[in-house]
Amino acid sequence: MSLEILATAHYVPKRVVDNDELAQIMDTSDEWIQSHTGIKTRHYALGAENTSDLAAKVGRQLLKKSGLAADQIDLIILSTITPDSLTPATAALVQDKIGAHNAFAFDISAACAGFVFGLSTAEKFLRAGRYQNAMVISAETNSKMMDFQDRTSAVFFGDGAGGAILSQSTKADDFFVDEELATLAEKNEYIHSGRIPAITDVKASNYPQIDAFYQSGRDVFSFATGAVPPQMQTILQRNDLHDTIDYVICHQANLRIIEKIAEETQIPFEKFVTNVQDYGNTSSAGIPMALDQLQSRDPSAKTVLLTGFGAGLDYGSLIIKL
Repeated sequence: MSLEILATAHYVPKRVVDNDELAQIMDTSDEWIQSHTGIKTRHYALGAENTSDLAAKVGRQLLKKSGLAADQIDLIILSTITPDSLTPATAALVQDKIGAHNAFAFDISAACAGFVFGLSTAEKFLRAGRYQNAMVISAETNSKMMDFQDRTSAVFFGDGAGGAILSQSTKADDFFVDEELATLAEKNEYIHSGRIPAITDVKASNYPQIDAFYQSGRDVFSFATGAVPPQMQTILQRNDLHDTIDYVICHQANLRIIEKIAEETQIPFEKFVTNVQDYGNTSSAGIPMALDQLQSRDPSAKTVLLTGFGAGLDYGSLIIKL
């Protein structure tokens, strides 16, 4: 049995927020943001547009591009750290919105490594032989979790969604080459979002509380440029692909991190696909968004390294053929 990626898709909200607009509400500037992050603009979901809406738009595109009917989807895996709610799963809302009523649906939370972990999970379900078509979507509305008094975090993030359909295939070549997944849990305090404290007493005023996104920038940079490149080199060298890999799609954290990863792995920066300049850090959505952009730009056969890293600290690399 072989598997193939039938379709890719992405979506960003219409509202564009540039650095100058952020400079009007916080102590920052276009020059500072671009020099430290490479980010020029990002998109925000406003009003009634939530994470499930972004994901559903991607899901409808995936159905159209793949030629599959909604009832042919067997499972929907949605990676997000900005769900519509803690329950029901955002994936369940997407299932309803796109009419994929035969699919079972669940969320995973692996932060910015979410798409890599999600695609890996879908591969295992399909490899077992019981299911035919899996929809894997990463969708984030990071803007709703930001503290806009915290310029060290708020300027980085944008909203968006991306995804792929993975299906059983009669083709000789399989999409899957190799994977390497890891968690550095002892560093979990470096990044956190949406922490919900336990109650302190039994009283009528108790009401759920939730905190905003937080990251320790220096520690995250050290993790992303210290632990992640060796994993990338290991999986590439194991498959004799270090010098011949066609493209690399890293988590779109910021341009400076991606540049440093390219330097550490000794892979030409020209092979790295980036969208962080225009979309900001879209957490788990950045990789599938870039993958879809790559497919539009270069539909030819290719081998791609996907590497995600983020809160947990989760990080993972997946080599695929398209």
